[in-house]
Amino acid sequence: MGQKVNPIGFRLPVTKDWKSRWFARKAQFGTLLQEDLKIREHLHSELQSAAVSKVVIERFGRRIRITIFTGRPGVILSGRFGQAAPTGPQKRGDDQERGSRKGAGIDKIKTGLAKITGDKEIILEIREIKQAEIDAQLVAESIAQQLVRRIAFRRAMKRAIQTAMQLGAEGIKVRCSGRLNGAELARTEQYKDGKIPLHTLRANIDYGFAEAHTLAGLIGIKVWICKPENWEDTKHGHDAKTRKAPKGAARRPRGNRDQQ
Repeated sequence: MGQKVNPIGFRLPVTKDWKSRWFARKAQFGTLLQEDLKIREHLHSELQSAAVSKVVIERFGRRIRITIFTGRPGVILSGRFGQAAPTGPQKRGDDQERGSRKGAGIDKIKTGLAKITGDKEIILEIREIKQAEIDAQLVAESIAQQLVRRIAFRRAMKRAIQTAMQLGAEGIKVRCSGRLNGAELARTEQYKDGKIPLHTLRANIDYGFAEAHTLAGLIGIKVWICKPENWEDTKHGHDAKTRKAPKGAARRPRGNRDQQ
């Protein structure tokens, strides 16, 4: 059963959470659902160079809180997500200019979203993904970009598996389907390393899907990554706890010592 359904939807009541968190009556539900789809489609098309993993939408009253999880927050904050990434000797000067234009991208995104949401107040938050090589959606999109650039699919898949395992993943599986290397017949190939317990609900399974638009046709990429159970609670989450006592915190004495 774990191989037939989306691993994230399979674990929603247990370890995962919804990407849209709001309540609406029956008459408004369809309209708000279509609005969420348009918001996500707009953001993914607008922020193609910003490595966006997921978009979380929360509604309360006339306000909408949109949280963007990205591997390149500086690209969004600078407002240069519509341009190619700087390379060579111009990179240092662009980074200095980026500091003066910080926050320009937020206003640019809000202007585009206002055309979809109307007169609702938009609260935009940017969350950084510290290790993009462990995020399943970003890994799938990275492999898709390599296939578009005509890199051998086996090389791209094995490189993604090796990098993820070196950075602490317990297991990873990558599957590509389509006319691989321009073959006449479509086929499916997959590689895996480590453990991927798809039937274990408490397992921290991350899932991502992307499509590569090649000259031979569409190639679908699916990625499953098994992370340690406490991955987000330690140093790897975007709001991870450092597990350190705050400075000046009061400490209780151990044992049955009488406090005088």
